[in-house]
Amino acid sequence: MALIDSHCHLDDDRFDIDRDQIVARAKACNVRHIIMPATTAQRWQKIKTVSELYDCIYPTYGLHPMFMAAYQEANIGELDAWLDREKPIAVGECGLDFFIGHKDEAQQLKIFSDQLQLAKNHHLPVIIHVRKAMDQTISLLRKFAPLTGVIHSFSGSQQQANQLIDLGFKLGIGATVGFERAQKLRSIVASVPDTGLLIESDAPDQPGANHRGERNEPAFIIEQLATIALLRDVSENELAQTLQRNTNNLFGLNTAT
Repeated sequence: MALIDSHCHLDDDRFDIDRDQIVARAKACNVRHIIMPATTAQRWQKIKTVSELYDCIYPTYGLHPMFMAAYQEANIGELDAWLDREKPIAVGECGLDFFIGHKDEAQQLKIFSDQLQLAKNHHLPVIIHVRKAMDQTISLLRKFAPLTGVIHSFSGSQQQANQLIDLGFKLGIGATVGFERAQKLRSIVASVPDTGLLIESDAPDQPGANHRGERNEPAFIIEQLATIALLRDVSENELAQTLQRNTNNLFGLNTAT
């Protein structure tokens, strides 16, 4: 069995003290590869540096909507150059976040649209962050179709899940699926097509029910694997193969083991 953590911020400063051990623990739990998305332009160089230290890590570059204060007008042009030079596997993390209101909605929409256009220009999938903005996100994805990508830490409705999968997107499933209260998400995970799912940690954030108050890490996704396998009534090994195939297909990878 081999797993790919499709969303992990291993560049985070909280991992600086023991990143080697984090990677070793992941591999010991059969988490063989890690996709590491960006948040701000200021972190792109660290993401590049960390990814070059480990052959199991794949970097992506983008501008996260929760960090508008760090955004500079030159960033889109700089991102275009980074994508051209570094040849990453995706654009992201990008998207929309209206959790605390709409005061910067116009700026978020513009920056997200610019990154979707870059993804089209560079023939890359997108890693998308969405909070309180799923309908606006789906509307933009229709506008820029055809595109492919993943909705990170999916938390929408069954109808939205179906629309996204029909558009060629996958749903990134994090540790929330392990919480009993997450009945809507668990129902969606149980019912969507095999091709619609990815598994992710979002480490160091979003730890699962067994790790409340802890720093999250990629090794913990084996617990999500067990939960999803139960929900879908398949073996963990069969599910792991499906998730690996989905991740490989989306990001153009060839991770056989």
